[in-house]
Formats: sequence, structure tokens, C-alpha cells
Amino acid sequence: MTDGPTHYTRPDVAGFLTFLNAQEGPKMEELPPEGAREMFRVMTQMADSPRGEVAKVEDRTIPGPAGDIPVRLYDTRPDREAGPVLVFYHGGGWVIGDLDTHDGWCAEAARQLDMPVVAVDYRLAPEHPFPAAPEDCEAATRWVADNIPCTGLVLAGESAGGNLTIATALTLRDRPASKPVLAIHPIYPAVTTHDDWQSYRDFGEGHLLTQGSMTWFGNHYAADPADYRASPLDFPAEGLPPTVLVTAGLDPLRDQGRAYAAKLVAAGVTTVYREGAGTIHGYINLSQAIPSAKEDIRGALTQLKALVAEATAAA
Repeated sequence: MTDGPTHYTRPDVAGFLTFLNAQEGPKMEELPPEGAREMFRVMTQMADSPRGEVAKVEDRTIPGPAGDIPVRLYDTRPDREAGPVLVFYHGGGWVIGDLDTHDGWCAEAARQLDMPVVAVDYRLAPEHPFPAAPEDCEAATRWVADNIPCTGLVLAGESAGGNLTIATALTLRDRPASKPVLAIHPIYPAVTTHDDWQSYRDFGEGHLLTQGSMTWFGNHYAADPADYRASPLDFPAEGLPPTVLVTAGLDPLRDQGRAYAAKLVAAGVTTVYREGAGTIHGYINLSQAIPSAKEDIRGALTQLKALVAEATAAA
């Protein structure tokens, strides 16, 4: 971490980071992928809010380009008329994360938005390097459009899943699905393969997501920087759906998220930008350890719900 101004840190975030940074044992990037996946599962079990009440939670598999893709469907109503459906792509650097690590957020999104949520368990690197993840996400999203009664799609995801949200939206912009994408919600997304950002220098150590782990993720994922799905910041954004883009103030990825929000605005895309001051990357599934994250989640979903309502009325 560079010497420089101290950055505002919320008290609950400071407490969580003190606890996290005092833990002994290997860093995630010093483990094999399966060990890192288990570490992430344990952390989210301890640090995230439980699922809570949801009328329907259903695990199923759907066909993908290289075999079945597990998905999990959440709905706060046992039955509903066709309306928007949210498709969620979890985070974890394209290497870790699964349906369980983001279970709490998906249930909360189903409640706050009052719409079905379909979480996608895409293939992970290094067993399945780039472009396996975006190919699975595209296939799953097209499947939802064709097989879940709906009037339109809302795409959301965090970190690597924020990248996959934008990548899928760009793909469907150019090759539309059978239902329109009404809005997207990238949460502290990775939008480029390069790390020359001030936020990397300021927050690359001691703030959960580190420069070392980002390098480890990138090496396993082996993305092609010349592909729009790996580095959407370098490709045109015109014609993307209305977007609620969120960053965290103490996140190495913060500045690239800011840059992508500015790119969307310059491209004429309806854009809501929110930055969680004083909080860290990963907060959406740390809301028990960082209680203030609940308000960040609620605020972003409130604005997403408004954008979806606006897009639905205009459709």
C-alpha cells in the first residue's frame, strides 16, 4: 500500500478488515483452486446474511455449450404472471464462487425486486479457461429467455460476474435473445485486463481483494485482452441497456468501474452510478460481517427496480 492520504473506512468495514488481516495461514493465491474455492465458501458462510424467506428455491440443470449448467431459481411468489426475470452471474475471479456463495444476495434481490432470479453456475478456470464462462452465461441467459415465462431480462453480477454481466449484454446487443434486456446491474465489475489504476496502488493490499489475488485469477482465467468479453472498456458501449453500475470506495477495481460508468454516459446509455464510500470489494456477500452493506444493496436494488419499471413501461 502506498503512503498517501488516509481513506475513509466505515467502522464495520474497519472491524472486518482487522479480523480478516489477522488470520494466519496461506493467502488464497497460495492455494490450489479447489482450496481457494473452499476458503471462499467458508468465508461467505460466516460473513454473509442467511437466505431468509423465499417462497420458491429450485436447483436444476440446463443445457450449455459443453454440458449441463447448474442454475438456481428464486421466487418470492409460488406463481406469477410473466414479467422481468433477473439473471445473476456470481463473482470470484472466474476461478472461485458458486450458487451457495451468493445465495443470500440472490434471495434478497428476489424479495426487493419482486421478480424471479436465476443464478448461473458457469464453468470455472483453470479447468475451463476463457471464454468458457461468458459462453455459459450467454447460453444460460438465452435459455432463460426461451424457457422461463418472462417479458424481458435483467442481467446482474459482481466482480467477475460484473464483467460477465457487461459481456453478456454486449453479446445480446449484437445478437439479441428472444426477449429484450431491460437493464443491467454490474457490481464492482472487472472491465479490463490491465491494472494501471490509482485504486490498485491505493487498495491492492489489506482490503480483501489484493493485487496478488487478481494476478492469480487472471493467470488462471487466461483471457484474451483483444476480446470484448475480457476487456469491455476497450470496446464501444453504444446501445447497451439502462445500467446501474456500482463500485466500492476501497476497491482495487474502483477506478476501472468509474471509467466504465463514464464510458456508458459518453455513449448515451441511461446510467445510474453508485459508489459505496468506505467499503470494500465483495461486500454484497459479506452483509452479516459488514451490516452497512445491507443499505448499499437495498439502495442499488431500489434504483435497479426503478430503471426496470421505466424500461418495461417504454417497451
